[in-house]
Amino acid sequence: MSEERKGFFGRLKDGLSKTRDNIVKGIDNVFSGFSNIDEDFYEELEEILIMGDIGVSATGAIVEKLKEQVKERHIKEPADCKQLLIENIKEQMKVDETAYDFEHKQSIVMVIGVNGVGKTTSVGKLAGKLKDNGRKVIIAAADTFRAAAGEQLAEWARRADVPMIGGNEGTDPASVVFDAVNAAKARNADVLFIDTAGRLHNKKNLMEELRKMNRIIDREFPNAHRENLIVLDGTTGQNALVQAKEFGEVANLTGIILTKMDGTAKGGIAVAIQSELNVPVKYIGVGETIDDLQKFDSDDFVDALFSVKED
Repeated sequence: MSEERKGFFGRLKDGLSKTRDNIVKGIDNVFSGFSNIDEDFYEELEEILIMGDIGVSATGAIVEKLKEQVKERHIKEPADCKQLLIENIKEQMKVDETAYDFEHKQSIVMVIGVNGVGKTTSVGKLAGKLKDNGRKVIIAAADTFRAAAGEQLAEWARRADVPMIGGNEGTDPASVVFDAVNAAKARNADVLFIDTAGRLHNKKNLMEELRKMNRIIDREFPNAHRENLIVLDGTTGQNALVQAKEFGEVANLTGIILTKMDGTAKGGIAVAIQSELNVPVKYIGVGETIDDLQKFDSDDFVDALFSVKED
């Protein structure tokens, strides 16, 4: 594990301490409190996982697989299947290698989500990371409703040393996207990140706006690799899942950025969202600095959650 990764793993482990108290202690109690594996044991385990925000569908899949393995391997002692449970949770969250294709292809990445989840910050951090990896990046400030959004993104653009298009309050977001897409083509940029407005309460307008932006991108840059990443606040638990479903109705979600995982007791939501929506968690954030947003690694996440030692 690299030093940066090790530091992140440590912060993730610290950040997941509330979730650990919420889920892992309960799981340990089930494993130590039952002397044999029976329906009551599974029911108790199921309840702990659901209460820990892992979600009904993911919990069902995890427990079903555990039952099969226990039967196949003739396991009798509850303690002997704890490691299997941990492996099953990891399996439930695996992210395919192709999830990060956009980092190597000529891509347009639209970043969506409600206000206050860390959308603009995520755009800035990702732009900085890709720029550091030698990619030519442009960012577009298509959130023209919130006065501070353009200024905030401009600050990130300055830090990441990447050009920014748009940012004036009240401008039509679709025209910002039009300008940004054409700038990306003209300058032969590798990746264009588009920061969008985060309104859900007026869903009809938002839907129309996202559709309009997508139509412009389809028309102006049909060959670009496309991503719609939704940013969700880890502290909101099941509410994040509801938001993702609503945005999923208007945009084809290709990935999730889960922020604020450093202070939540609801970290189990990472498992639920991926399982319910069949959309991978691609990045996870545990703090404010650029290194606090990292690619999601299911092994690291579950090891940090269960407090397994790093290498």
